[in-house]
Amino acid sequence: MTGTPVDEAKALYDAGRYAEAEAAALAAARSRPRDDQYGAMALNIAALAAGAQGHSAEAVATYDEALVVFSRIFGAGHWLTLKLRSDRAQQLTALGRHTECEAECTTVAATAARGAGPEMARLAAAARNGLVFALNAQGRHQEAETVAREALASHTVRDRMSLVLRLGLARALNGQARHEEALGEARGAEELYRALPEAERHPDQGAVELASANALFGLQRTDEARQLATAAQELCVSSFGPEHRRSVEARELLERMDGAGS
Repeated sequence: MTGTPVDEAKALYDAGRYAEAEAAALAAARSRPRDDQYGAMALNIAALAAGAQGHSAEAVATYDEALVVFSRIFGAGHWLTLKLRSDRAQQLTALGRHTECEAECTTVAATAARGAGPEMARLAAAARNGLVFALNAQGRHQEAETVAREALASHTVRDRMSLVLRLGLARALNGQARHEEALGEARGAEELYRALPEAERHPDQGAVELASANALFGLQRTDEARQLATAAQELCVSSFGPEHRRSVEARELLERMDGAGS
């Protein structure tokens, strides 16, 4: 995107400056003609940036606008359009619309699995990650575990996708009170996180700490759990703001610890 109208917005997003990225992306989108490719990409960045701040309703509305344009420009079956659907679906879970997220991610994963090329393969893994999150949110942890393990078996590259899938697996194991196994997955995820380039780490700030804290709390190692949950909350609030689902989850975990100790 270097040298295009969305270059500034993308650079801000990659730097974790999400509010500025959203504003710059919306300005770029509104300045472009209808059905302009760069305007469509700018809407995508605006939606991603809104979601990164925990503004999920705003993100879904922007995704809805972008999806119409993407479908016209690229076609409904293009991997970019399908990725947009996957990203939109994962914001639905943050709004409590878990069954909608589940249905959409299932459809996108199946469509991508029938496609060819590395983009479709990565998209299939991303959609399965959304499905894992939706199943966990509904308390269907055994199903989430199965999907996460299948996705990890298919996606063998040690990259950010493997990281988020392992975090989803840890969540599923914690949900089944298999906390020792969850802690092992969280530690594996930490290794992946540390191996990532610095520029790729920002979207997952606090996620490893939160998964580990949940496992440690389940193992009644409360002091260690509290330390990690506090670190997770500080990281998430500073990176994404207090409304982000991870910031809220860290706060709620600390509240449960306080309740258990009283």
